[in-house]
Amino acid sequence: MTAVIELAGVTKTYPGGVTAVRSVDLTVEYGELVAIVGPSGSGKSTMLHLIGTLDRPTQGSVRIDGHDVATLSDRQLSALRAGRIGFVFQQFHLAPGRTAIANVADGLLYSGVRRKEREWRAEAALVRVGLGERLGHRPHQLSGGERQRVAIARAVAGDPAVLLADEPTGNLDSVAGAGVVALLRELHEAGTTVLVITHDHEIAGSLPRQVPMRDGRVI
Repeated sequence: MTAVIELAGVTKTYPGGVTAVRSVDLTVEYGELVAIVGPSGSGKSTMLHLIGTLDRPTQGSVRIDGHDVATLSDRQLSALRAGRIGFVFQQFHLAPGRTAIANVADGLLYSGVRRKEREWRAEAALVRVGLGERLGHRPHQLSGGERQRVAIARAVAGDPAVLLADEPTGNLDSVAGAGVVALLRELHEAGTTVLVITHDHEIAGSLPRQVPMRDGRVI
């Protein structure tokens, strides 16, 4: 099995008849670094929800890490998300009163891992993203770029099959944004499959593969 993401004939129509994704075929192999790129309204956020198993397709099939999403119960989907998919969002979604290491460890709460191992994995992930000196810092004590690195550490602490990054530089200045893109490249080079959803053609163009979208279709 070489594909971590397989979409075949995928369409997503929402109540009211709005079709956000139309007849999309997409295959992403293990170990790839891919940008899904397009303007607002192109369907790329819906693609994130479908690939991240946050939503089910109206038509077509979605397979993630070998699992056919249509055959899984909500509980099984939650387990697949918790164990095999890492999410990084434009908003960092960090708990304000919690330290960096606690924020990352909390991301492993549903993985069935004991507390000591959660803390060990959280520390290892923070060291990996260059925040080994910031373990005890709370979000308000960190820069925007550092907060996004904490969010990335949380996403990779469980060793997911795929990391989905949704506009990961959207809230950052250009220097911090470039640092986050460089970090995603490093994670990819170390073996993580990374999918970046972005409207920024400069970021997309710097990555090895681009999947352009417009009007719900891959073009």
